[in-house]
Amino acid sequence: MFFQKDIETMKREELEDLQLKKLRKMVDYCYNNIPFYHQKLGAAGITSGDKIKTLSDIRYIPVTTKDDIRDNYPFGMLAVPMKKVVRIHASSGTTGKPTVGCYTKADLELWSDIVARVAVSAGAREDDIFQIAFGYGLFTGALGLHYGLEKIGCTVIPASTGNTVKQMMMFRDFGVTGLVATPSYALYLGECVRDSGYPMDAYKLRLGLFGSEGCTPEMRDQIERSLCLKATDNYGLTELTGPGVSGECELRCGLHFAEDHFLPEIVDKDTLEPLPAGSTGELVVTTLDREGMPVLRYRTKDITRLNYEPCACGRTHVRMEKPMGRTDDMLIIKGVNVFPSQIESALVGMEGIGPHYQLVVRRKNYMDTLEVKVELVSADMLESYGILEGLRHDVHDKLKSVLGLETKVTLVEPKSLERFQGKARRVLDLRNQPEE
Repeated sequence: MFFQKDIETMKREELEDLQLKKLRKMVDYCYNNIPFYHQKLGAAGITSGDKIKTLSDIRYIPVTTKDDIRDNYPFGMLAVPMKKVVRIHASSGTTGKPTVGCYTKADLELWSDIVARVAVSAGAREDDIFQIAFGYGLFTGALGLHYGLEKIGCTVIPASTGNTVKQMMMFRDFGVTGLVATPSYALYLGECVRDSGYPMDAYKLRLGLFGSEGCTPEMRDQIERSLCLKATDNYGLTELTGPGVSGECELRCGLHFAEDHFLPEIVDKDTLEPLPAGSTGELVVTTLDREGMPVLRYRTKDITRLNYEPCACGRTHVRMEKPMGRTDDMLIIKGVNVFPSQIESALVGMEGIGPHYQLVVRRKNYMDTLEVKVELVSADMLESYGILEGLRHDVHDKLKSVLGLETKVTLVEPKSLERFQGKARRVLDLRNQPEE
């Protein structure tokens, strides 16, 4: 088993001493090897790690943003000569230049370690057979989980995304016990398993390691029912390394941060001032050991909270709550802040509707409006206007109670909304189109 007990159960004082030592070293490393940080740190008066006397002094280090990394595309944030780089990953770049991640041999070794740690804490075992249904390529998720699971000794099937019929065939024929996928694709696979005509005992799935997008408790319950497995969540970003930054243990009471390698903070998203322990705010993370492309105080844009109480599993590293949303995903409708995860939590599990939905944002009379499209579970319901209207009112009223906002609810035919093999794209923004 890959349980690093001496590290994962370290006393808080010892862990913070280790973090401070590594933080000082990392400040020196970035100042001396990355022109961007040499300029930023110098302007802030932090010209060496000796300026950082306590962990709280991290507040004096300027934050790093996704735009900073894009502005230095592709290798301006590199801290080592290119000959030391053995792997390059990158984000999708759908909203501009991709953010690039460069890895040395030491970075890849550390990465597989932290992924193995997350997988074991979630319940993965040496005799598991894991099917990875992430897309292989520049995306960090697939290869990150791949090498971490192999380090444990698991059998790994690099299935990639797509060809869902073949995915289910491999589930059955290869005796797959573990699934790696986005929650939205796992939800779709659950539908396909149900419709496949094979009994559930033809499938041996028991554990899901899901990530790359948010997963509400309601969606998790739906996945567990349809695939007969235990669903766990893990977290990571290309800018920080990839998956493995944090992940749930078997108790699923928060995602354990790898605090010996990453230093998390919670700040006010507007002022960037540190918030008291237990507060909800934006997650900011510093890499403490990364060689190729380290980052200082990276703004993740994820809204969450940190819990420093030791977990009942025995691990002492801080636990982050599942992000409730992202500051850049938040919709403001008639002055109300709306996160897609709020709508998902309200919809999933409601009788008569399925778990798939789409949010359509339009602008009318200079005001933003929100339409929520929801699938029916049965086409038979389309034959009764009374049933449809009753269900539409139920959905509307529940959303109004959760959001405090009027929404237009549209019920659509079963399986008519798009299914996703990668990250789900739930929001259709039509605000730049002419008014209807």
